[in-house]
Amino acid sequence: MPERLPEASWDGLPLPHSPCGCRIPVMTRYRNARLGEQFKREISDILARKVRDPRVGQVLVTQVRVTADLWLARVFVRGPDPSQDMEETLAGLAAAAPFVRTELAKVLHIRRIPELRFLHDTTLDSAQRIEALLREVLPPDDEGET
Repeated sequence: MPERLPEASWDGLPLPHSPCGCRIPVMTRYRNARLGEQFKREISDILARKVRDPRVGQVLVTQVRVTADLWLARVFVRGPDPSQDMEETLAGLAAAAPFVRTELAKVLHIRRIPELRFLHDTTLDSAQRIEALLREVLPPDDEGET
């Protein structure tokens, strides 16, 4: 059996593994990162120009993570307004996913267009919560003293 590698990479995300448990080659990871960035650009454009569902409104695609086998793409989105109802927006995006996938197939020339799953991106909320906690714990800086 192939050697098992650590479960976390430099960015804290799990390392991609194939079904047999061995690590996926480096070039595949780079290709997936490039595809994720290209998907991000194209999906943003499709959502802004072609999707007419009123539940979607304006959304910002923050990140796209593509699996190594191109079977699934997790599309992380965020609304411009924090008070925006993300459940309704995600429902609209889920309904528009087949259309977005079809439009991606017209633009991208790859063998398989992955299934799209739209998820709410909570990284900004987490970062703001951590900063607030740090402000409470750490003493204020005295900028006047040297």
